[in-house]
Amino acid sequence: MMVNPLLTVSSLPFGAPAFEEVRREHYMPAFREAIAAERAEVDAIVACPEVPDFSNTIEALERSGNALDKVCSIFFNLLEADTDDEMQAIAEEVSPLLTEMSMYISLNEKLFERIKYVYDRRASLGLERDQERLLEKTYKGFVRSGALLSAEDKALYAKLSEELSLLQLKFGKNALAATYAFFLHLTEEADLEGLPDYVVASGAEAARSRELGGWVFDLTAPSYVPFLKFSARRELRERIWREYNTRATSGENDNTDICRQIVGLRIRIARLLGYDTYADFATEDRMVKSVDHVRSFIDELMGPSLPAARREVAELEAFARSRGFGAERLEPWDFPYWSEKLRAEEYGLKEEELKPYFRLEDCIEAVFGLAGTLYGLTFNERKDLPIYHPDVRIYDVQDAGGRHLALFYADFFPRKSKRGGAWMTEFRGQRIVDGVEERPFISIVTNFSKPTSEAPSLLTHDELTTFLHEFGHSLHGILSEGRYGSLTCTNVDHDFVELPSQIMENWAFEAEWLRTFARHYRTGEPIPEALVERIVKARNFHAAYAQVRQLQFGILDMAWHTLTELPDCGTVDFEDRVLEPFRTLPQPAGACVSTTFSHIFSGGYCAGYYSYKWAEVLEADAFSLFREKGIFSAEVARSFRDNILSRGSSEDEAVLYRRFRGHDPQPGALLAKLGIVPETGSLNL
Repeated sequence: MMVNPLLTVSSLPFGAPAFEEVRREHYMPAFREAIAAERAEVDAIVACPEVPDFSNTIEALERSGNALDKVCSIFFNLLEADTDDEMQAIAEEVSPLLTEMSMYISLNEKLFERIKYVYDRRASLGLERDQERLLEKTYKGFVRSGALLSAEDKALYAKLSEELSLLQLKFGKNALAATYAFFLHLTEEADLEGLPDYVVASGAEAARSRELGGWVFDLTAPSYVPFLKFSARRELRERIWREYNTRATSGENDNTDICRQIVGLRIRIARLLGYDTYADFATEDRMVKSVDHVRSFIDELMGPSLPAARREVAELEAFARSRGFGAERLEPWDFPYWSEKLRAEEYGLKEEELKPYFRLEDCIEAVFGLAGTLYGLTFNERKDLPIYHPDVRIYDVQDAGGRHLALFYADFFPRKSKRGGAWMTEFRGQRIVDGVEERPFISIVTNFSKPTSEAPSLLTHDELTTFLHEFGHSLHGILSEGRYGSLTCTNVDHDFVELPSQIMENWAFEAEWLRTFARHYRTGEPIPEALVERIVKARNFHAAYAQVRQLQFGILDMAWHTLTELPDCGTVDFEDRVLEPFRTLPQPAGACVSTTFSHIFSGGYCAGYYSYKWAEVLEADAFSLFREKGIFSAEVARSFRDNILSRGSSEDEAVLYRRFRGHDPQPGALLAKLGIVPETGSLNL
């Protein structure tokens, strides 16, 4: 019989996944066996002859499904980071099985009877704080998954959930395919006007990889973003912008109807569970608690930000005209180009001037060093452990006393098998099983520029900031300390999860830290002091415009998920109608965000995209304490670790935040940080 590495106990150090042994043919047998094992574990809880209690019901359920968790964590992470047609076919095959298993648990009447029995007696059980939290979340999770529905409605809920799962997979598959369906092939040097050497070199490398001459630019961030910023050929900027912003709006990868189908299913699920809208259902279980609170929060930020953003656009258009821009109006494909020119003129700051000082290897060492300064961590590369792709690196993370805390996987470069963007995930979370602690396997995945034959991987300052962001999520996992896996690492309220990531971005603008590592990759010369000062001063350049753009995404998300019925127009028209009052630039016909808005249509941010801004408020308020005590303050770092990073969701997140900061977060802190309102801003959550 075939030995399935997905189901065997790893003999590697720390129990690391044996990636080199896993084959495509292992997945479906592993899924089927692991699903059967979890079903048997659930049946054993239900059949337990003892009176239901916390141990034989709540903790037993928490411990169930370990094998399935392992298979899912490997498969679905690789589906995002190193996929192919076969992987996507497996995902479509297994999705109904996983949904069925999930429904078998959440709609299991006898299991819920035991959970409710324990929950109803919670006040007399003498539980510890994290046990109370687990019990509360378990009970509410079952209720929110249909446990109180009639038998007929439970069957309908299961059917709708399965359909939704499959559609979300199809949406993600189409979005990825649409991103790679287009590339701009240039063969004339004149078409490279304005592009810095590093962008030209990357374009040449991309062309060679396709066995083409000339230069290739595609819709992945490391290619698309610098092309828009630097290309002096307006017609080429327009072409690539239109291709990017009409992805998955037509053709074989069309997501326009899939958006509507997904929203329609969510509307039906919300109604079935007793909610007016899906957003009402989703926000109830988060820090924000209600749709009204989300709306008022967005309004408080949008109110002062929108006029400021429009002023920024008007000033940019005036600047462009003073430099010879003769078109009728500034279009979206013009904004990045002229913004970069204005930034260079106002602050003497050019992206191509910065990149040589941010060699990826130096940035890795600096980010790890920052974690060492703040939290006493060390990262030791392990080349003896298997990886899932040659680009991946693994590090053994230890604390100041030499205790192993985590394995850290880093996957930095773009490829056709990886979706766009950047994210943190885990191959195993942190928990304690039968008195033995399992430390986590944490991973970050990015799409930074690859090394070329002429230069190493050089990051833009934005990419350095992204690195810090995802590393902040990683610290949330690495430093986790708790008993229950469902309450540890990043398993926190959705609008709290971005706090550890976004607070780390601040160091990208701290001169005291930048000076410690930024050196020219060729000469070894430290970054000039004047350049550091310009980075710091330019931090809020077009900050209002960027803020409004993020708020627009949150508004669009809430518009889709506060619907009580599908709109009487198509996806593109609906989006245009929703965002029109908040435009800062004209919107060309046919452009659409929704069709590739994976965060809300195939990810976990539906009715939750506002949480990025919510977390920015949290981090602006939280980082002000580092500013007060020192950006390398051991005292503040220890408190942040003890009250936020290590605690997961072992207590209510609002309580954890107040314990660290001493008060509730203030939106005025973010508006002041961005320079949109004076430091005396007094907006309150």
